[in-house]
Amino acid sequence: MFIDHIRNFCIIAHIDHGKSTLADRLLEATGTVQTRDMRAQILDGMELERERGITIKAKAVRMNHTPSSGTPSVFNLIDTPGHVDFTYEVSRAMAACEGALLLVDASQGVEAQTLANAILAQESGLELIPVINKIDLPSADIEGVKKQIRDLGLTGDPLPVSAKEGKGVKEVLEAIALKIPAPQGDPESPLSALVFDSIFDSYRGVIIYVRLLDGALRAGMKVTFVATGASYEVEEVGHLRMKYVKADRLSAGEVGYVICGIKDIHQVKVGDTLTESARPTTRPHPGYREMKPFVFAGLYPMAQADYVTLRSSIEKLHLQDSAFFYQPETSVSLGFGFRCGFLGLLHLDIIKERLQREFKLDLLVTAPNVVYHVTTLGGQKMQIDNPAQFPPHGDIQSVEEPYVLATMVLPSEYVGAVMRLCQDRRGTFVDMRYMTLTRVVIKYEMPLAEIIIDFYDQLKSVSKGYASFDYEHVGHRPGDLVKLEILINNDVVDAFSSIVPEETSYQQGRKMAERLREIIPRQMFEVPIQAKVGSRVIARENIRSLRKDVLAKCYGGDITRKRKLLEKQKEGKKKMKQFGRVEIPQEAFLAVLKMDEPS
Repeated sequence: MFIDHIRNFCIIAHIDHGKSTLADRLLEATGTVQTRDMRAQILDGMELERERGITIKAKAVRMNHTPSSGTPSVFNLIDTPGHVDFTYEVSRAMAACEGALLLVDASQGVEAQTLANAILAQESGLELIPVINKIDLPSADIEGVKKQIRDLGLTGDPLPVSAKEGKGVKEVLEAIALKIPAPQGDPESPLSALVFDSIFDSYRGVIIYVRLLDGALRAGMKVTFVATGASYEVEEVGHLRMKYVKADRLSAGEVGYVICGIKDIHQVKVGDTLTESARPTTRPHPGYREMKPFVFAGLYPMAQADYVTLRSSIEKLHLQDSAFFYQPETSVSLGFGFRCGFLGLLHLDIIKERLQREFKLDLLVTAPNVVYHVTTLGGQKMQIDNPAQFPPHGDIQSVEEPYVLATMVLPSEYVGAVMRLCQDRRGTFVDMRYMTLTRVVIKYEMPLAEIIIDFYDQLKSVSKGYASFDYEHVGHRPGDLVKLEILINNDVVDAFSSIVPEETSYQQGRKMAERLREIIPRQMFEVPIQAKVGSRVIARENIRSLRKDVLAKCYGGDITRKRKLLEKQKEGKKKMKQFGRVEIPQEAFLAVLKMDEPS
């Protein structure tokens, strides 16, 4: 196969605009998948992907197609996720391609992540082919969407398609062959292969997905990873069709897989360059910016006997998802568990769901937190992702919290409600512009902590479901933040600690204390629930004691006898309060720490 006949492209779009459905039609039209074997979203192999109707992991597949020019060509398609939590998967895919199909919904128009992905593709130097999908819908506004696409600065007439019905798919294939440039590279140069993804197979070890920039790759060759310096012998190379198809060699411009017998996925760094040990390249790929977790939460087994099972389950998931971080931690209230890092709340939800489904675990997930940069009065700089580790209030010089630039696309009639929502979440207005007479793009800089709980749900609520949302991280900014602690019977419960803005600490402390008072069962002694910031108690609720009727056996007689019994009961309760321990039921942690409830 000549390099001029190869086309490497990806499909990018906002979530739920039909990327995976269009990929299905391309696979059908090129004969890669026979009609009898076809099913919806065939590239989404994970059960959760199919159930939720979203793509979580980017997929690569090789298709053979003969365009109208009559020259057989190879199309390497990478189907990418649309959700903002998995933007890193999209950027990986783009680095392995020369072009992209920018998919836009004919009824919804250009959305927030359409903008973000278009900018990302243009910065990566990709040739963009705009495609308007879902033209079969009664609410489709093809001309209006074409204008929105032109306003993005894209030239050329967008291609109208219906991925569901298969209309316009042949025209898309022709456009890929004509408009997307062939890859650059020299098959005779030293090997330079970009590692754009990897997966773990329990039988074959790590399977590495590569895009060859220069040279050739074949079984038996000894190769070296440029970044880590590790060397291995290639056991097998091949093409990524709907299954792994073994090949004699991969050449410059091609996308394929490599198996080197590596047993640990963390020995392979995504973004690294693979080169021949005997003849190393002088032009390695610059690599990817390393992904760091932005959201942290604690995962604890409901039954401590399941801790060992949880540990082995997390280790297995970590082999398949290198963006997932974990380390053991211990909580006085919850016992042994793990502090885990995620790219966002959906990423957290996916990991939790997989642990529960695939490993049959019953889990308690603590409230998600972000990473704070704390400077103490002694000049020590700390990165805190767990409120329990926050230094005492009097020892802190400054606290910085992560900020994001939030982009929202919405109908103009909801501008006021959305702006109020952003300002309530400590947002700072950045920009607003009209895409059309009825659609607006609003940008706010906001603390990440304000959007990870329920901001997206609230945004959908105030905009009647019409607003779309995307964000990018813009660094850490100083914030007036304090540690809110909850004391039950004068003992601090670390699992209930949180970092909150000082101006809202009273309201949040009061709300937490009231909720706990309703959930924790009454004891034989009075139980105080206190919310504390530093050394100040800012809210308090009492759980009244259960009281045994000690006078039941007194049938009249001297009043002093009754007083003596009541005084004895009172002394007993005082002693119980001093030495007694309150057992907090699991329902209390579930109710207070439940992620999807508004904070």
